[in-house]
Amino acid sequence: MLVISFMTQKGGAGKSTLALSVAVAAQEAGDRVAILDLDPQASLVNWSQTRNKGDVFVEAATPDSLAHWLTLFAEAGVTLCIIDTAGTNVEAAAVAMSACAMFIVPARPNVFDLRTGEATRQLVKELGGKAVFLLNQCPPSQQSARVQDGVRALEASGVLISPTISARVDFQDAARTGLGVTEINRHGQAAAEIRQLWTSIKTMTGHAPSAEVDATAEETLDIPEMEYEDSALMAAA
Repeated sequence: MLVISFMTQKGGAGKSTLALSVAVAAQEAGDRVAILDLDPQASLVNWSQTRNKGDVFVEAATPDSLAHWLTLFAEAGVTLCIIDTAGTNVEAAAVAMSACAMFIVPARPNVFDLRTGEATRQLVKELGGKAVFLLNQCPPSQQSARVQDGVRALEASGVLISPTISARVDFQDAARTGLGVTEINRHGQAAAEIRQLWTSIKTMTGHAPSAEVDATAEETLDIPEMEYEDSALMAAA
């Protein structure tokens, strides 16, 4: 099972929106996908409730329950787990570190996001993990000098994952309606960029879904109920 995390210390960078669209794109491409929402804002839990399909399993989690959920997912045949982690939660990042093959740090192409993103990347590095930048919400014209400067700087440091993701209304519409961009506008540019991003993630991690997974099957993931040790953890998760 591949485990990746979207993480940033700066709000508004599009972390959760990217995570949900990558999850849907991976599910469409043949993975069995589950999401653990460690962000107190619970954006992905709310998205899942709107989606109401069950093909992408989403669960709120805490650092204490993370290892147990990952075990349940692996036993249930999940091939991709995406963790949505608040960059300000060092405990969650540290716990996720042992399981994650990659941390993706979304940043808008401006100096403030890039500086904050670098702090997030350094945190992951200090904890012994691997983090890459993803330039998000870029102007649709890829010739923007600001975007190109950011691309060159990050490529030079070897920490940029492609492609750059443009600012498009499909992302907001998809998140609002419980969909991914590859569902709400299958042939749109946003969908194409997310599919390219998922390809890059697979290439960088060496991931391939199990041959037993049927990409055309519309199945509901059967994840066992977690056995909580106390009511406080149940309320938190």
